[in-house]
Amino acid sequence: MIRNSQPFRWAGLAILTAIVLALGWSTLRWATAAFPGLGQFLRESWHRPYSILGSLDLSLRLLATLGVYVALLWLVTRIVSRLLRTQVLDKTALGEGHKFALQRVTAYLLFGLGLLSGLHALGINLSSLAVFGGALGIGLGLGFQTIVKNFASGLILLIERPVKVGDRVQVDDLLGDITHIGSRGTWIRTNENVVMIVPNSEFIEGRVTNWTANDRNVRINVPVGVAYGSDPERVRSVLMQVAREHPDVLNEPPSDVIFEGFGDSSLDFELRVWTARQVTTPKIIASDLYFKIFASFQREGIEIPFPQRDLHLRSVDPSVSQFGG
Repeated sequence: MIRNSQPFRWAGLAILTAIVLALGWSTLRWATAAFPGLGQFLRESWHRPYSILGSLDLSLRLLATLGVYVALLWLVTRIVSRLLRTQVLDKTALGEGHKFALQRVTAYLLFGLGLLSGLHALGINLSSLAVFGGALGIGLGLGFQTIVKNFASGLILLIERPVKVGDRVQVDDLLGDITHIGSRGTWIRTNENVVMIVPNSEFIEGRVTNWTANDRNVRINVPVGVAYGSDPERVRSVLMQVAREHPDVLNEPPSDVIFEGFGDSSLDFELRVWTARQVTTPKIIASDLYFKIFASFQREGIEIPFPQRDLHLRSVDPSVSQFGG
């Protein structure tokens, strides 16, 4: 419903803007007809160059024309970008990350080329913008370093694609799924359904763990301890049976059981399973497996130990011995 309503919103906005401009133009024509001096003043103010930047005369007429053109170019870019996604990319076999990257890069290129072409078509000598570009570059370097860095990092993420929409990533202590890669920040949705916005530069400069870079298969490790005297082969058989019976555990790659060693109070094993359905909920599948393991151990008579300590006395005071009998 939301996607289908977008064209109607844009059409309604365009119609409303046209009505406002028509009313404004009619009011202006009536005012200039009623007050000839006002019309002369407005015409002079409209065409008067208030500043000169290189060979470029900055007038209200030029600024208003640029504003309208940029607004229309932005609207056209949004429409073309949406049509590219719905009519072309969604009908291909590309992954979600590839579709998003192609849509975003195409929008950037279309807007940039359209802006340059529009400025040239309006009669603006692009070489006259060199002074303005130099001043803007100094301003960006001094006051907008973070914004420019995050924007450039966003472009790198879309082109190199170390992470993409739909990936399961971990940035420091934040673990979640990427839902959106913007021009300045990336949206990560956690298991609590909370969206955290991370600056794009952190994905380029920091250490990021991408759990699903190759595929959506993730290994879950379930440590288990059993009492001394248990048969290790029997323990392995029970754990493998539990893994095979779980619907969300994959057959390929296969599950396995690792005998980790002899603990203080138990024989330590680790059941390692692979899942693609519960990538975002590893605690849930681990909990399910623990429930099944506990029931299976009780049924098979395998004891789950509790911590024990043996106390060895080298010597005993005679009074203690007499007290004890």
